[in-house]
Amino acid sequence: MLITLRDITVQYTREPVLDRVNLTIDEGERLCLVGRNGAGKSTLLRLLAGNLEPDEGDIERRDGLRVAQLPQDVPPGLSGSVYSVVSAGLGERGRLLDDYRAAVERGASAATLDSLQHALEQAGAWTAQVEVDALLTRMALPAAAPFEHLSGGLKRRVLLARALVGQPDVLLLDEPTNHLDIAGVTWLEEFLLGATFALVFISHDRAFLDRIATRIVEVDRGALYNWPGRYADFRRRKADALAAERAANREFDKKLAEEEAWIRRGVKARTTRNMGRVRALEDLREQAAGRRKYQQRAAIKAQFGEQSSKRVLEARNVSARIADTTVLRDFSFKLQRGQVLGIMGPNGCGKTTLLNVLLGLRPPDTGTLVHGENLQVAYFDQNREQLDLERDAAWNVAEGAERIEFDGRSLHVLGYLKAFLFSPDRARTATRLLSGGERNRLLLARLFAKPSNVLVLDEPTN
Repeated sequence: MLITLRDITVQYTREPVLDRVNLTIDEGERLCLVGRNGAGKSTLLRLLAGNLEPDEGDIERRDGLRVAQLPQDVPPGLSGSVYSVVSAGLGERGRLLDDYRAAVERGASAATLDSLQHALEQAGAWTAQVEVDALLTRMALPAAAPFEHLSGGLKRRVLLARALVGQPDVLLLDEPTNHLDIAGVTWLEEFLLGATFALVFISHDRAFLDRIATRIVEVDRGALYNWPGRYADFRRRKADALAAERAANREFDKKLAEEEAWIRRGVKARTTRNMGRVRALEDLREQAAGRRKYQQRAAIKAQFGEQSSKRVLEARNVSARIADTTVLRDFSFKLQRGQVLGIMGPNGCGKTTLLNVLLGLRPPDTGTLVHGENLQVAYFDQNREQLDLERDAAWNVAEGAERIEFDGRSLHVLGYLKAFLFSPDRARTATRLLSGGERNRLLLARLFAKPSNVLVLDEPTN
């Protein structure tokens, strides 16, 4: 046993995210957490990592347990060289290694280098240096490159290396395949299959889940459910369980309606038998009030703007550079109304840069870009930078208003967000407390609240 959760409750709003749940993590297992967006999967990872204290319950960890985590989003403000970011996963030893590397690069004095070497020897950090260098080589990461200049996929690989370098007993991964190219996902699969540490991960990538997971744990309406077998088995058994739940709810609702009709007829409740029936009705009412319905599919609908000109955009001999690297050279392209363009390529090749150039968000270094007339662009950026994390979901859609205009109709913002599976409580929750999947839905809700005729999606399924 590595980690045990006993009777854990976490509650942000009226309904608890986790309600008296229990879970044990054992050595060597690879456990996948599944569930709808906002169900509590990331909350559970934060509990396992020690980054969140439960409102109720106890968490027991094996003495000396090393836990490392790959978050779903890149931490804001993280900068420095790739080497410094990765070595930070070693704590104090990593700081000493980074100081020594920086001292060598700037040509520090012999006395300074001797002092740092002594500190490294005292901390036993020379072995760690070999491990960092080997990991950077194995993951094909550029040690000297500035972290802040990397693509989203490369940043994720760097953060994964930082989590791995400390040789954890338990590795926690939140959507590990997000931003990774096909080669990156393949490498990650092979690495995890050969690892000896315990793994707990969240993923909506069914192929990745099926290949990696040895156990599936579902988070659903505050409870945890263990499901043996592959993801396809889970889907089938879950469908059967939901069908049984719906049948039981229909019987319950029928019984409640009959008892409500009985009490409305004014039956005297003074007899012992009738008093018991009244108490049973009160119990039924409490059960009905406490029932948490299964979240349905989102009814997402875009709001289309006026028709654009036939020519949407044209790039002529466009080039673009990032730092000293040319990612786009003499690129020419025409996009016409009605066409669908997909952009693919390995991490760091310049896909997002190309989008930003085509949208006019950054000027090309050479060449010209011509936009058509009457363009109304809805741009889903992979980092969701359009969302104000301190504001609630409703504000991010309506920017303080109570109503929005949608296809000529006036809609209350809470009613509009309901189609995107946001309850009134969730719509009034600060965006920073929403899960990654909920933020994606919120950004779509924000974009579709305004008319558009050009839709641009950068990693929409992350």
